[in-house]
Amino acid sequence: MAGSTQTTQNEQLAASGKAPVQRALFGMTLKQLTALVDGLRQPLFRAKQLHDALYRQRVESIDDISTFPVAVREKLKADGWSVGLPQVALVAKSVDGTERYLVKLGDGETVETVWMPGGDGGEQGDGTPAAEEEEAAAPPMDEYKRGTICISSQVGCAVNCQFCLTGKLGLRRNLTAGEIAGQVAVVLNRQGMQIGKDRINLVFMGQGEPFHNFDNFMDSVRLLVGPMGIPESRMTVSTSGILHGIDRYMQEPVRPKLAISLNGSNDKVRTAVMPINKKWPIGVLLNVIRQIPLRPRERLTFEYVLLGGVNDSVENAREVVQLLRGLRAKVNLIIWNPGPYMPFEQPDDERVAAFQQTLREGGLPAYIRRPRGRDIYAACGQLKRTMDDERLVTIH
Repeated sequence: MAGSTQTTQNEQLAASGKAPVQRALFGMTLKQLTALVDGLRQPLFRAKQLHDALYRQRVESIDDISTFPVAVREKLKADGWSVGLPQVALVAKSVDGTERYLVKLGDGETVETVWMPGGDGGEQGDGTPAAEEEEAAAPPMDEYKRGTICISSQVGCAVNCQFCLTGKLGLRRNLTAGEIAGQVAVVLNRQGMQIGKDRINLVFMGQGEPFHNFDNFMDSVRLLVGPMGIPESRMTVSTSGILHGIDRYMQEPVRPKLAISLNGSNDKVRTAVMPINKKWPIGVLLNVIRQIPLRPRERLTFEYVLLGGVNDSVENAREVVQLLRGLRAKVNLIIWNPGPYMPFEQPDDERVAAFQQTLREGGLPAYIRRPRGRDIYAACGQLKRTMDDERLVTIH
């Protein structure tokens, strides 16, 4: 696995003083697994078997590695190894079928992951097969299943967007590559999804700013694309506009689609809701974004959270048209999802419709992203890990 770090999940947690009781196999590269197998004095083909069991079969226990002799499995366990997938500690189920998971990590920290059966319309207009599926009529129920997994990349977040509950947590630590990709494995197993048959979309839009954790984020992408078999064209990463991360992203040969959180039509408005705009104003951000080499038919996604009376006027929409003129782009409009003690309001339906119409008249494809799981605090901007949230129930 490429990337500037080759440390395992265990080594990273140990460096933070939060080493788990057991050592995790999930997240290790084939090279690292080969060294482990060699240390056990086993034939090197066992490394490929282990690699396949972890990422293709998505085993949850060492006992499930059927290609390994019992004695080898027992030796791994005796040496303190486990598969090490995150554990779903609590779950909430929405009336719309969305599931929100409180996922417990090896050191006891928790993040949230969301499963959205059928997706949320976020891929519409981005020029990929996922977009075609969003825009097409639903297939026969027995043809395949389709869903979107929203993944966290950090415990908490340091960006402090004013409309987002996660930002109120602050940053506790980065997730490792194994912890990021492990969320996907856990949800796929829980939902019985088959890679290669079912249509699986991934959005790195959960807790955290992925480009503040760039190495681990990209290592997780390589795990998901390579051994796990999910195309990068079915992944979207959202950033608040971390310029050094965007610079590095552009150099990656394998990369998800990019979504930029805009949320303001000028620097005054954007700075008020996204303090990071003080460091990288809109003009500076767009100058870098214009250099991104897009794939055929690909469009950049700009996310715009509509806040009633703050950034949702027709004049704001006209400013967005001017900002994005000349870019091969689309805009996802997100009606703000309420949270406790948040000083914002949802915009009126009429203002949302007028905003969207103004963008479209200006030549910008604009879509209203369907809120999913709003009743269980699983929608965009609502994720805030807590063990005593009344919307989460213990899994039996």
